[in-house]
Amino acid sequence: MKRWMVIGTLGAMCAIGSAQEAAPPIGVEGDGVPASIDGAEITPELQDAIERGLETLAAMQSDDGAFPVARFERHVGITALACLAFMADGNAPGRGRYADEVELGLDYILDNVQETGLLAGEDVSHGPMYGHGFAALFLGEVYGMTKGGGDEERSRRLHDTLVRACRLIVESQNDEGGWRYNPTPADADISVTICQIMALRAARNAGIEIPKATIDRAVEYVRLCQADDGGFRYQLGRGGSAWPRSAAGVASLYYAGVYEGEELVNGLNYLEQTALPGQAGPNGRPGGGSHYFYGHYYAAQAMFLAGGEHWAKWWPAIRDELLERQTEEGDWSDVYGDAYATSMSLIILQMPNRYLPIFQK
Repeated sequence: MKRWMVIGTLGAMCAIGSAQEAAPPIGVEGDGVPASIDGAEITPELQDAIERGLETLAAMQSDDGAFPVARFERHVGITALACLAFMADGNAPGRGRYADEVELGLDYILDNVQETGLLAGEDVSHGPMYGHGFAALFLGEVYGMTKGGGDEERSRRLHDTLVRACRLIVESQNDEGGWRYNPTPADADISVTICQIMALRAARNAGIEIPKATIDRAVEYVRLCQADDGGFRYQLGRGGSAWPRSAAGVASLYYAGVYEGEELVNGLNYLEQTALPGQAGPNGRPGGGSHYFYGHYYAAQAMFLAGGEHWAKWWPAIRDELLERQTEEGDWSDVYGDAYATSMSLIILQMPNRYLPIFQK
């Protein structure tokens, strides 16, 4: 993971034209019953932590709706993630305690659309496809939930911007089937690729047409990135497995419509062996190290979509670990910024709410 994983470590969501036409709905087990955990998934302690986190996150927003990351005071990707954290609590434009924050964030992103359809602000010259993917994901979720929140003009802008953003993703897919830092079909890596797959999925869920061939090629790219140990490489033919990008790899397959297969079994097993919070792994430090929030953002989604014993084992472990990491002020900290870490933590901790269309089963 290179330097623009700084923005990718920003890096959460579509039924796409799937590589497996007859697959069941995402996250639903064979009998059609959503995977769950015995007892309450949202405990009183967790709810209190979420409320404090959301309040602290709201205070980080600029007057124009933007949120910061690392050296950027305003970043469309982090703004999108923060707004998704609010939406995971049931907020949306025109609805909920944090409706204003979501609306401000939405307007900021809609005001930062390049002529090409690229969603980017201050980061436009620095590997903007990470931010574009997160922002397009957010737009897809908002459009799917509200169609603009009852504002006809905003709804039109939202739809047009989402269509243009998805068109740019489709047109910038490279020959291998993936995407990388810039909106050109040059090279690819699995970290940027998951961002685009989730954006396309959210858009397709909201009724935007996405070419099936784009998703089929993305699935093939992700599969080829898998190593013999079940983990995933950063790029084709380069390096070995690492748990953060392996979490992204497994999540990519689920969001692209692959719901069963040896690659998923091996990928999930790799994650449980190397990254399960609170359990010593082969390297003695499971689920830790650099890209902690990025890795767990995708690992939690992978386990949630896998359901069953995978989710039942993973959820209490990551929930408890994130609660321990929360500061007294209510946020989470990371080298890439508190807004980044807090947004990703809140998205993870609110997944059992199933409010976001991407997480609904």
